[in-house]
Amino acid sequence: MFALLLAAAGPAGALTITDRTDFEDSRVGETVSTTVVIEDPFTDQPDEWTLRGSTELENVSWTVTVLQQGNQVNETVYGDRTFEQTLSLENGGDEVRIDLVGDTPAVENHTYEPPETYVLWDLVSVTGSSESTLNTSTVHHYTNDSREARNAIDNATMAVSGSGNQDAQDQLNRSVEAYNGGQFDLAIDTAQDARDTAEQAEQSQQQTRTLIYAAIALVVLAMLGGGVYYWRANQDEPTKLQ
Repeated sequence: MFALLLAAAGPAGALTITDRTDFEDSRVGETVSTTVVIEDPFTDQPDEWTLRGSTELENVSWTVTVLQQGNQVNETVYGDRTFEQTLSLENGGDEVRIDLVGDTPAVENHTYEPPETYVLWDLVSVTGSSESTLNTSTVHHYTNDSREARNAIDNATMAVSGSGNQDAQDQLNRSVEAYNGGQFDLAIDTAQDARDTAEQAEQSQQQTRTLIYAAIALVVLAMLGGGVYYWRANQDEPTKLQ
């Protein structure tokens, strides 16, 4: 698990947000969970302000716990994608822990680059009519088919980039277009074609280089052989004259 410290911007500059998300992507329909911690919620902040949280997860459950020196002040559970909770200095609290559980949403629009993402959580501070985004976390989501197609394109890209073959590049471009259109079987097949074309081009280039090197070697050997013959012929001339 990793914890990412995020300093909130704007009026909430003193806030420190720790993102304890331990995953970078999730499969559509997969249940995921994460925890976000806000420290010192009233430092350089109004004595009372509203915390708004939102997510694109489905079947959501938020648990917002306010703590004072490690002791629980209150705990509230929300079941919608968006919640609002008023934080008050009078009620206490030097830490707000937000636990979030939900199901990974469907992908509305497939894109190879940039990868498809959804909003895992978005936190906003609200004071009167003023709003300030504290921070946002996005995560890549995928289906089994889209992941297989993405992996095929990734592998083909490595082969094509090293070949310099335009036909392979054109096939790779068509594979990406198929991916963006949600045609994953076509994307996989076209990516494989691109990879095969690139590898064949690389093999052809290697064979050509081998033939060139062989031809050069033959020329060098022929020149050496001719030189030796000429030298021996010149060495024999005085003997014949004697």
